[in-house]
Amino acid sequence: MIHALISLISHPTSHRQAASIAVPLAGGTLIGLALKDETRGVWYKTLKKPSWNPPAWVFGPVWTALYSAMGYASWRVWQAGGGQLPLGLYAAQLALNFAWSPLFFGAKALGVAAVDITALVGMVAATIYEFQKVDPVAAQLLYPYLAWVTFAAALNYNLAANNPSGQAPPDPKVI
Repeated sequence: MIHALISLISHPTSHRQAASIAVPLAGGTLIGLALKDETRGVWYKTLKKPSWNPPAWVFGPVWTALYSAMGYASWRVWQAGGGQLPLGLYAAQLALNFAWSPLFFGAKALGVAAVDITALVGMVAATIYEFQKVDPVAAQLLYPYLAWVTFAAALNYNLAANNPSGQAPPDPKVI
């Protein structure tokens, strides 16, 4: 996969644009597939959730759109000669993003995941700030992402507060 991405990057602009979109999409997809059993399993289903927790089917389409917009925004900034700071912030927020699911679903470390997503919100805001200086459209493409991760942070904090051990309450049907 890395060889294919390097090959795409060495080709004309349209290939670089496709690679910019493919990287976050592929990363998010691979992590989602690796954690599929945890995200659909008993543990998550039995956590105490707030009434405003979205249904499971929402996450796939939302993340597909957000990862695509993120990738396209990063390409626009790169294309405009954005430099190390905005693209470095983008890479840092992407790393935080990719770390969240393994922390939350894999390790079931809701508190640690809450710290990660808080840092992610700040990093996305900083990325938007720096993207705005280079390409305002690229910054605007990240607004829905900032809104979603802020919502996800609130949800993460709620889940951590209502499931303090990180474990779902016992299923009364099983007892």
